[in-house]
Amino acid sequence: MTSDDVNSVFTIEKKSYPFPWSKSLFEAAVLSTKYCTVAELDGVIVGYGIISFVVGEAELLNLCVDPDFQGKGIANELLTHLLDYAANLDNHEMFLEVRVSNAAAIHLYEKLALTKLADVKLLSYSRRKRRCDSNGSASF
Repeated sequence: MTSDDVNSVFTIEKKSYPFPWSKSLFEAAVLSTKYCTVAELDGVIVGYGIISFVVGEAELLNLCVDPDFQGKGIANELLTHLLDYAANLDNHEMFLEVRVSNAAAIHLYEKLALTKLADVKLLSYSRRKRRCDSNGSASF
């Protein structure tokens, strides 16, 4: 992912999540030490992934496929690429969090034999809505 990709990535993010990352978060990620990549079909960005690294561990921060292209194995390819990339940098573990309502993501993680570590009840606060939502999250 480059700075030139951020507009396309942000468009996918907004289509995919009720509380999307801000465009500035993607811009900052591209300029940081995080690994940011995109998936393309015929020159069109259809998905992306972002991971960060800390002392032999990686964390999947964001993995998303455009809703119009889901169900075609793109997320599987992206996540496999991210896992391989992290492992090649001597990261021995990768962590992630997923909403328990995200059945497609959980299915992908189980298909790739990721190990579920815990069910966590999180309180998510939104400055924009000035409210508190309670939702579950599973860590892999």
